[in-house]
Amino acid sequence: MVKYSRLDEKPSSWSIFKQYNNSLVKITVSILVLGFGFCLLYSASTNSNGSSIGGGVSVSSPFVDEPVDGDGGSDDDLPTTTTTSNDESVEIPKEKCDLAIGEWIPDPLGPMYTNESCNVITDNQNCMMNGRPDTGFLYWRWKPRDCELPRFDAVRFLDSMRNKHWAFIGDSISRNHVQSVLCILSKVEAANEVYHDKDYRNRRWHFPTYNFTLTIIWSPFLVKAYNYEYVNGVEADPRIHLDELDNAWTDQYTSFDYIVMSGGKWFLRSAVYQENNTIVGCHYCPGKKNVTEYGLENAYRKAMKLVIDFILNSNHNASVFYRATTSEHFENGSWDTGGTCDRTKPFKEGEISLNYLDVAFRDIELEAFKNLKNVGSTGKKKFLKLLDVTILSLLRPDGHPGPYRYFQPFAKDKNATVQYDCLHWCLPGPIDSWNDLIMEMVRNDG
Repeated sequence: MVKYSRLDEKPSSWSIFKQYNNSLVKITVSILVLGFGFCLLYSASTNSNGSSIGGGVSVSSPFVDEPVDGDGGSDDDLPTTTTTSNDESVEIPKEKCDLAIGEWIPDPLGPMYTNESCNVITDNQNCMMNGRPDTGFLYWRWKPRDCELPRFDAVRFLDSMRNKHWAFIGDSISRNHVQSVLCILSKVEAANEVYHDKDYRNRRWHFPTYNFTLTIIWSPFLVKAYNYEYVNGVEADPRIHLDELDNAWTDQYTSFDYIVMSGGKWFLRSAVYQENNTIVGCHYCPGKKNVTEYGLENAYRKAMKLVIDFILNSNHNASVFYRATTSEHFENGSWDTGGTCDRTKPFKEGEISLNYLDVAFRDIELEAFKNLKNVGSTGKKKFLKLLDVTILSLLRPDGHPGPYRYFQPFAKDKNATVQYDCLHWCLPGPIDSWNDLIMEMVRNDG
């Protein structure tokens, strides 16, 4: 308790003397206490490393294990180190961040190419040529939550991939993706097309300076399938073999050094499933007698397992990225019922959710890669990674061709009824960021 004296009260001589003596005593005691404390601290600090005192008793400083607060920082701000037998300090890198979790942030640099600088863009994805009026969707980049993601470096990529062969295996989204890669690389060197089939679904390009080859293979189910195409707008009688892979890609597997593959979306179609050439069920086949619903989730799960087992048990050591499912962004309908996608900027986290089918496919993919040990029966270490682009793609409803899958769709009638494409991606567009992830994953794994 602090006492206050009256300002007009004069102290007596005795009170002055008493205050003086009290102050002198306090000063003396303080000096003694400080001196004693300093001796203790000095003694502790000189013996903090286990030096012996008197009869060999080891004494350690009581302050050694105290955490550092304030401006001293925390353990999270410093690299983790360990000490070897030779007392050498070795830095242990922190766990790599999750590239799939983050947000789209403004990017004033914009795309690495234009529709004019790249001549391999399919007309249906050439949004700028077809008259899309807005360009804001081109000026965003993906930023993972816990780290920086460098932009795809075409020169560095080609230089590191000399004499290598990459393959993209899947459906039209894979074709969309390979065109993105070709467009970015074309800023360094234009590729020569060295092969295509009559439908241009299977193609191959070569970069002569780097002896780098890029192939696209059409295999929408990854397993053997036939009669799944529409003929004159009518679906045939699709049959999917859940116990046999598509030899369109397996026969060429050993020629590839790197592979980006995907499946899933085509399992949404009605189909009859077979194993050992025997019908085991179907998906959405109300007109089929004595055929029970198999479940598209079960079919996709079985197909994925077959693919992964093949990769792990192959004698060939290709580096494989399995691309996760991507969302469509139809609103007010679907592909053939008047659905649209007219948004012009990305969603933020929490503004949109996956639909139940995409959740089902994603759960199957995550389950397949959970605790996956990339070592097959051959005993060889395998590079098999999930290229998780599901969330970053979900947040980009603005990146689709929409009505601009057609050339100048509203030139004659501003209110024309046009079928929208809210599944594929404009080029250039958000799909280009997938390549940033691939390059970083390759770099991180050496």
